[in-house]
Amino acid sequence: MAKNTQPILKRCRTLGVSPAAMGYSKSSNKNPGGQRRTKKSEYGLQLQEKQKVRFVYGILEKQFRMYYEKAERMGGNTGNNLLQLVERRLDNVVYRLGFAATRREARQLVNHGHFTVNGKRVDIPSYLVSLNDVIAVCEKSASNNRFKKMKEDDAFVAAPKWLDRDKNNLSGKVIAMPTKDDIDFEIAEHLIVELYSK
Repeated sequence: MAKNTQPILKRCRTLGVSPAAMGYSKSSNKNPGGQRRTKKSEYGLQLQEKQKVRFVYGILEKQFRMYYEKAERMGGNTGNNLLQLVERRLDNVVYRLGFAATRREARQLVNHGHFTVNGKRVDIPSYLVSLNDVIAVCEKSASNNRFKKMKEDDAFVAAPKWLDRDKNNLSGKVIAMPTKDDIDFEIAEHLIVELYSK
C-alpha cells in the first residue's frame, strides 16, 4: 500500500489548507498558504484543488479518478457528486463523528476492524456509507480504554448535520446525504471537473 510520508503542516501550507481541516489544530488559520510570489496558471489552480481534496481525504490518484468517473455517471452536478462520494467514505465518517482526532487515525481504526456498519464489521476505509446506515464501535472495541474515555469526555466535537451521533452508545447514523456546505474546508470543485474533462 502506498503511504504519504510528507510532513502534514508543510503540505497544508503548500496547498493552502488549514491544519484544522486535517484535525491537527482547532484554531482556524486565515492564511495557511502564506505569501506566494508567483501567479498560478489555470492548470496550476486546477491541479492544486485536486491535490487538496486528495490530501485531505488521503486518496491516491487511481482511486480518485475512479471516484470522478463514478460521479460523472451519477448525473447532475459532477463536482457535487464527487465531493459527496469522498465525504461518504467510512474513514471520513468515523472522523466526522468524532471517533478519531484525524482522518489518518480514523483510517487506521477502520483498518483494525474497530467499527461496524449496520451490525457487520467493516475494515475497508473506502467503504461508502448510505442513507440510514448505522456506524458503531464494535462491542469488543467499546471496552477499550480509548473508547471508554470517549464516552466520558465532554469535549466531543459536533457532528455535521447529515450525521446523527449517539455518544452514549458510541454510534452514529447517516440521516441525509452530505452536501458541499457540510464539507469542513473550502474547495472549488468545478476546477477539478475542468481538469479531468480536458
